[in-house]
Amino acid sequence: MGIAMDRFLKHLVALILLTVTLASCKAQKFTTHAVQRGETVEGIAKQYNVTPYDIFQLNKEIKRGDALKPNTILVLPRTSSSTTVSRPSTETGNQGVGKLDPDGEEPISFTSHRVRKRETLYGIAKRFGITEEDIKKYNPELYSSQLDRGMTLKIPQYRRPRTGEDMMNEEDFETYTVAPKETRWSIAHKYGITVDSMLILNPELSKTTDYLAVGQELQMPRLPGSTVENQETQLFLSYTVPPKMNFFQLKQRFGVEPDEIVRLNPEITERGGLKEGMVIRIPQKKLDAGEINTDNYNFYEVKPKQTVFSLTRKLGISYADLLELNPSLSEGLKAGMVLKVPKDQKGDFEVRNALVLDKINLIDSIDGSMRPKLLFLLPFRLDKIDMSDATEVANIIETRNSLKYSLGLYSGALVALDSIADLGVSVDVKTFDNQLSLARTKQILQSENLRNVHAIIGPLDMPSLKETAVRAKENQVPIIAPIPAESDLSLSNVYYSYTSNKLLRKRMLDYMEDIAKDQNMVIISDSTHANARNAILELFPSAKIAEVKEEEENIGIDIEEFKSLLSDEVENWVFVETDNSKLVSSVSSILNSLHNSLLDVEEPDREKVKVRMFTTNKNNAFESDVISSSHLSNLQFTYPSVYRMPSDNAFAKRYERRFGSTPDLYAVRGFDITYDLLLKLAYNTNLMEVSKFIGETEYTGNKFDYEKDNVSGYFNQASYILTFDDLRIKQVQ
Repeated sequence: MGIAMDRFLKHLVALILLTVTLASCKAQKFTTHAVQRGETVEGIAKQYNVTPYDIFQLNKEIKRGDALKPNTILVLPRTSSSTTVSRPSTETGNQGVGKLDPDGEEPISFTSHRVRKRETLYGIAKRFGITEEDIKKYNPELYSSQLDRGMTLKIPQYRRPRTGEDMMNEEDFETYTVAPKETRWSIAHKYGITVDSMLILNPELSKTTDYLAVGQELQMPRLPGSTVENQETQLFLSYTVPPKMNFFQLKQRFGVEPDEIVRLNPEITERGGLKEGMVIRIPQKKLDAGEINTDNYNFYEVKPKQTVFSLTRKLGISYADLLELNPSLSEGLKAGMVLKVPKDQKGDFEVRNALVLDKINLIDSIDGSMRPKLLFLLPFRLDKIDMSDATEVANIIETRNSLKYSLGLYSGALVALDSIADLGVSVDVKTFDNQLSLARTKQILQSENLRNVHAIIGPLDMPSLKETAVRAKENQVPIIAPIPAESDLSLSNVYYSYTSNKLLRKRMLDYMEDIAKDQNMVIISDSTHANARNAILELFPSAKIAEVKEEEENIGIDIEEFKSLLSDEVENWVFVETDNSKLVSSVSSILNSLHNSLLDVEEPDREKVKVRMFTTNKNNAFESDVISSSHLSNLQFTYPSVYRMPSDNAFAKRYERRFGSTPDLYAVRGFDITYDLLLKLAYNTNLMEVSKFIGETEYTGNKFDYEKDNVSGYFNQASYILTFDDLRIKQVQ
């Protein structure tokens, strides 16, 4: 074993021994405190032997520097040395009847309510005409725990409504049924409200996803005139004529013919034409509600302090065109407006799920006050390693994939933590060895309070990943799956960082469709890759199929039969779809021998055969040592990949300084995943919220573009197209 490897192993494993948390902890317990007049956070913290920071963390509704309001209920961590403080009781009975509220009114009766899926405390309070504090008062467990589906609440009833001006008049609202392909933004646009207003009207809607189900019923404001059946109304806007305005400019801006403007404004004729300061009526073009869908348009939500100039420059569209699509713009640009943009519009933005997103530089957008809390759950199996024998350690790492992956990922993650610290961001990290054991994972999760954790990286095994996702979902904690993992309907909070084979195949075929002209397509596919073969045939129906002869121990193609499928008039593009290294080795050798050769030696005047090799799934079969890299280079072997050769020498140098070794692809991936996560959390610690508007990000050897599936998590859409060229692997897309 080399000195460098010995140094690397000792350094890395020793470091992990120092950072991995092996001790189990009891679950955090809480108590509550009713604020008395004149009390301060500092004073209460001293009474309960906690810190002011603890109080602010558990009670987000109070702000530093603000005076505490009497009767506010604070949630406090219970410590072994907490002081019990006696308070005068306002209760007159065990059932809570007779409790006085701050206004001196007591409930006249109680009813019960079973919490339904997606209900919120706000929505329940609105439904019963009371306040959220009323519900918490008679259901004190809500001070220290979240509202859960199936929970039965005790609802107080009063002689008069408790919400005053907040009570909504049902006649002012209507029920809207979500149609296929509609989004929150398109519906909000249809009703002329913001998405935030829509969420207030429909508190059951998730604030962490954009999901809408077809057929879902929403409460929306009733549109003016909508109570009259089949009513048609022509809408107009008032426009004050500025200096030097003419009919041509009006037509350009509003899309209205001069004759129509004159007809609606006879004073123009009476006064001899358009005059500065004249107030005229301009007809608004009626919107076809059927047009507002994601097939025809994307949608953009106007940001605070945005101007017409900055907006049109960002969207790459003229004001006249934008106004034609969005007549309400004539009344002025307002933050929160949802604007329609043509589907094919290009500009300084990204599009995700029909929503136009601003491009954000994460490094420039770091908030130094953020302090992300990160949890690593990786199978180091340190209990099985004898650190005194370096040779044995090296053998274990080489033969045990889970350990090799974990050490690589974690070593890269440690460099990412160093890098984010250089940017002024502090990170709280806990690392656990879950020992590739579901039982151990459950033990760790039971001992840890996940409420304040912002993200978890790992575990690697699917049973532990599922268990972690289910436990973390209760607190909306995202889970980052660092290696390929199966999707599951129950794992809606999992970020699948490894782009799926299905998406990779689609990316490859999209690329092939873009570059293909008149090539001769041939498919070599074994029996287990029929899906890939069929996908290629769907794109290239005239592709020829080479027969693969599969025997007990041998697999291959007949070279003479295969030659009959080739052409010497156009280039031959050969797809190889298999996970059998013997077939890859055999086929690549045959293709290499045929490339730049004559199909028929008796006709030397004919063109030589040109062959290129492709696959839609470069799996381990293509990594075998028996496969010649020179053959792949000669054939310009091209394939999709989640990973490219590292382009950032700064990371490699930093890694070598710390560990004395060159980073492998797992270390690169560990760095990229962790650095991407930390940059996003340093922008906003709610990763699910960030994922709505952060598009593709790219680092040393990986890139990420997470999109939310309606029911089963966030999936990375990003990938590369790579090719062998001159004995090197190059990125072509």
